[in-house]
Amino acid sequence: MIEKAIAPTDVELVTTLHDDAPQSVVVLMQPRGDRDQLLRALDDVALGEFGTAVREADVPEGATAPEEQPDSPASVALRRSLDALRAAGAEADGRLIGEHPLDVLAAVVRETGADEVVVLTAPHYVEELFHRDWASRARHKVGVPVLRLFAHAE
Repeated sequence: MIEKAIAPTDVELVTTLHDDAPQSVVVLMQPRGDRDQLLRALDDVALGEFGTAVREADVPEGATAPEEQPDSPASVALRRSLDALRAAGAEADGRLIGEHPLDVLAAVVRETGADEVVVLTAPHYVEELFHRDWASRARHKVGVPVLRLFAHAE
């Protein structure tokens, strides 16, 4: 699960987690939604990114975000991530998800017989403190090991 395009450092990390074994990766990307704006703003403040916290409402979200458009920022980020994983030798497929991301994740784990889940996101200190982050919640839902990695900036 990702929130933004995967940085080259993260591509290398993900594709080398299991030595030289061939990898098949399903990338689920949930673009930022209008939920948890307060938690994201608090995370931005905790990281010292005051400008980001102030501009949070300037980013189109929810019903105003054209997530399904092929040229939307989320679609472009997902394509870039899949291309980078494929270039590193992984078999990669993916999709954008909206509502109920953990239900979609659990379904994908069942459908594909996944061995593990990797959650690759920026730090979300407030959510992690209260175990409301994706990794903490996924551990109770998917039935396979969940690895939490902090995404690198591009």
